[in-house]
Amino acid sequence: MSLTVDTIDRALLDNWQRDFPLVPRPFAAIAERMDLRQKDVLSRLAELMAVGAVSRVGATCRPGTAGASTLAAVAAPEWRIDEIAALIGGEPGVNHSYLRENRWNIWFVVTGPDRSHVDATLGRIRARTKRQVLDLPLLRAFNVDLGFSLDGTGRVPPARENVDTSVLKPGDRPIMQALSTGLALVPRPFAEMGRALGRSETDVLDRIKALSAAGLLSRIGVIVRHRALGWRSNAMVVWEVDEADLGRIGPALTAVRGVTLCYQRRPAPGVWPYTLYCMIHARSRDEAMTVLESASREVGLEDTPHQVLFSIRCFKQTGALVASTQGAAA
Repeated sequence: MSLTVDTIDRALLDNWQRDFPLVPRPFAAIAERMDLRQKDVLSRLAELMAVGAVSRVGATCRPGTAGASTLAAVAAPEWRIDEIAALIGGEPGVNHSYLRENRWNIWFVVTGPDRSHVDATLGRIRARTKRQVLDLPLLRAFNVDLGFSLDGTGRVPPARENVDTSVLKPGDRPIMQALSTGLALVPRPFAEMGRALGRSETDVLDRIKALSAAGLLSRIGVIVRHRALGWRSNAMVVWEVDEADLGRIGPALTAVRGVTLCYQRRPAPGVWPYTLYCMIHARSRDEAMTVLESASREVGLEDTPHQVLFSIRCFKQTGALVASTQGAAA
């Protein structure tokens, strides 16, 4: 059953998935734009979080910039799905985990401050589940921020071509981790973040602005849980596209209405040959397949080997791990 939201909640969810005000009182700025009171904005966001429509108000970090990540999968026997999903989800670095329709049925994203942290997480998962783990690192992002209009009419902006990692300073990772975890729903959330990190509100805001301008933060705003709002027929589509064609096909696929993520990943030779991935978030399976057929036709992928992996269950959905944390699984 999907949640029902009123027009004001929908405006909060639709209009503030990106371009969050980077000012000392951001919720007051949103309230002024919406002709509301600050306390109404805060209470509505708190309620949307409580019912599962919003994951957090914060940021998504551009993969492969301040930290490392990979998409991974295991083929879990039906009778071990819950057990293996729990083992995988127990890892702090696993921030997304889904059951999908495929022999490789549990798919998850592993994040960490560096590749060695990711490798250690994958190693523990292999040892504890006693299953082979597909490791499919990101090679190129055509769009990875998953912010789209809830009425399905908007197009997702493409990922930035150039990201300036030179702006990253030693103290930035804790700020990025705090944004990935989520802002406190208080009048001055950046001051609250600063207190927790031992930094001033002005310093925190200056660094967030710099990280956003450089592209290390993909977007800042309301992070929506789309499944709770009716987008339940979500498919990961994977294609076996030649390397030489990816630079043309990837951006074209991103531009198709209804395609919400698109990226290139390293294949696993002899096991998983697919190089181009996209997500289609839809309200029904028929709607998702209509988008897929349109995308295949528009981009010229009709005869390209591919698979469609519909999501069945969501096990875990949190922000990425970009800074070392205490109490990580060992």
